[in-house]
Amino acid sequence: MALPSTPYKIDMNITDMDRSVYESLRFTVAKHPSETEERLAARLIAYALFYHEQLSFGRGLSDVDEPALWEKSLDDRVLHWIEVGQPDSERMTWCSRRTERFSLIAYGNLRVWQTKCLDPVRSLKNINVVALDQEALANLALDMPRALSWSVMISDGEMFITDERGQHEIPLEWLIGERG
Repeated sequence: MALPSTPYKIDMNITDMDRSVYESLRFTVAKHPSETEERLAARLIAYALFYHEQLSFGRGLSDVDEPALWEKSLDDRVLHWIEVGQPDSERMTWCSRRTERFSLIAYGNLRVWQTKCLDPVRSLKNINVVALDQEALANLALDMPRALSWSVMISDGEMFITDERGQHEIPLEWLIGERG
């Protein structure tokens, strides 16, 4: 019998001064049984970083034909495909062909991955890749409660997340492209 997903209740206040986005959101997100807390935190960071009212969570790990997050138009075209983790270059190319804009939130030990997987896709025109600082992500994801309350502030390309444990600076390093 398959293990069920774990629901997380999220209260997120986004203050994105770079894009003039100010939202108070309340939603539930499912954590796949094989998903780590770090990956869930990376998905939530991606949601805040690229927030748009049409942005929604995909089935991700449950369905390889869907991203971690995506923004669709009213006529169901994929406008923005967002992945998290360290996909290989074939996956990034495949994803970028299905959307107008492809973004990746990369985390973990990225040194070898950058050379092996990122260099072959640098010529793609619609790709943006941002690396999360591993230590900051690990601290944010540590003992993550099932009811999260995050205040996310983004200013001058810097991200700060405040939760019940205090403020976390989340360094963002753009490896390809920019946030847009």
